[in-house]
Amino acid sequence: MVDNTVILGAGIIGVATAYYLSSSQNPKSIHLVEPSPKLFASASGNAGGFLAADWFTSSVAELGRLSFDEHRRIAEEFNGREKWGYSRSTSISLSPGRESQRATRADDWLRQGESREFAASARDNEQVGGDGWEPDWLRNGEGDTMEMISEEDNTAQVWVRTIIAPSSSTTLMALTLRTTSDPFRLSQFLLERCLERGVQLHHPAKAISIGKDVRDELASICILDTTTNTETDIPCFKLLIAAGVWSPRVFSDLFTTSEFCVPAQSLAGHSLVVKSPRWTSTMEGKSCHAIFTRDPQGYSPEVFSRLGGEIYIAGLNSDAIPVPELATASTINENAIIALLATSRRLLGRSHDDAEIEILRKGLCFRPVTKKGTPILSKIADQSLGGVNTRPDGEGGVFLAAGHGPWGITLGLGTGKVMAGIIQGKTVSADVSRLSF
Repeated sequence: MVDNTVILGAGIIGVATAYYLSSSQNPKSIHLVEPSPKLFASASGNAGGFLAADWFTSSVAELGRLSFDEHRRIAEEFNGREKWGYSRSTSISLSPGRESQRATRADDWLRQGESREFAASARDNEQVGGDGWEPDWLRNGEGDTMEMISEEDNTAQVWVRTIIAPSSSTTLMALTLRTTSDPFRLSQFLLERCLERGVQLHHPAKAISIGKDVRDELASICILDTTTNTETDIPCFKLLIAAGVWSPRVFSDLFTTSEFCVPAQSLAGHSLVVKSPRWTSTMEGKSCHAIFTRDPQGYSPEVFSRLGGEIYIAGLNSDAIPVPELATASTINENAIIALLATSRRLLGRSHDDAEIEILRKGLCFRPVTKKGTPILSKIADQSLGGVNTRPDGEGGVFLAAGHGPWGITLGLGTGKVMAGIIQGKTVSADVSRLSF
C-alpha cells in the first residue's frame, strides 16, 4: 500500500502526527507543509505549556490521559526536563473573595469566559490541613481558603483548609499530577526528530491546489515555495489538515467546489514571559506552579512558572481579533500587554507598583475553537470534498485535526498518535469516536 501523506500545518499537532507516522511508515513519504516564515509562530510557540491528565469532558477523557502519558514517556526517554523544561507542576486557584466552589463541566469555562481551573471542580470536600506547596514567588494575603486536590489513579479527593483572618480573603486550590513544559522547545524537538528520520519539510511553502487522477481521486497536491516562487507537485493520497485557526481557509482554498465548512473559529490570546524579583536561585529545584486566578481588570489570568525562573502569564483572550494571513503578520495589542504587566506586578512583584518585572517576550497566539468546546479528530467524508474522491480501503482520505482551543499542547501528543492510527487505518490508542463530525 502506498502511503504518500501530506500534512498541512507544522505546529505541534502536525509535527506530532508526523512523529508517530514516521515510526511505522516510510518517513520520506511524509511531507510537512508550513507557510509561516517563522516556525511555531502562533500557539505552538507562544502557549503556556500547561499539561493535565484529567481536566476534560468524557468525550476527551481518553485522549487527555493518552496525551499526558505520552508527554511523560517521551520526556523520560529523551531527557525532556533538560531539552524542553518538562517538570511536575502544582496548580493553584487564587480567587479573590470567599467564593463557593462551583460545579461546572470541563468545557463550560471556555464558553463562559472562565478560567480553565473549573475543569477540575465538581468534587467532594473534606476539612484537612496541609502546608508547604505554595510558591514563594506568589504574593497573596492572609485570610486564605485553600482547596487542595490530590489524585491517585482515576480517583480524586479535595482537601480544604480555611484560615479566618480580618484581612482580604483568597481561595487557593492545589492539584497534583500536573506538569509543564516549554511548548516552543517541545515542538522544535519533535520536528528535529521527524527530520532526522527523513520526513520532508516544505517551509515556507503553501498548498495551492490538488490534483486528481482519471477516477477523480486525490492523487497529488501542488506546493508553492514562497521564497523561490516555484511550484512542486507532490504525490498525495492521504491529506491531513492541521493548520489550527487557518484550517477552514486551507480547506476552502483546496476544495473550491465543496460547500463544507471546517467548524473552527479563533480565540486569540496575548501573553508575557517575565522574570520576577521574587524568584531566587534557591527556588530552582522546587516544583513548577500553575496559578489560575481572577483580576480586578475583569479577566482570568493564568500564570505558569518554568524551570530556569521564567514566568508565563496569559488569559487575556478575545474572539474579535482578526486572523492574519500568516502567524507572523499578527499585531500585538500594547493595551493587552499593559494589562498583563499590571497583573504581573500585582502577583509577582515586591509591591503593586514594582517596576522590576523584566519582560522577556511578548506573544499573541490564535487558538482554534469549536462551538462544542472539544477538538475534531476525523476523516472528512468524500461527499464533503466537492467532487473529489479518495482511494478506498484505507489507502486514501482527507483528515482534520483542529479545534483544540487552549489544550493544543496538552492534547498534542495524544492527537498525533491517534491521528497517525486513523490515517493508517489502524486501531487507535484512545476512544475519540465522539470527536468526529
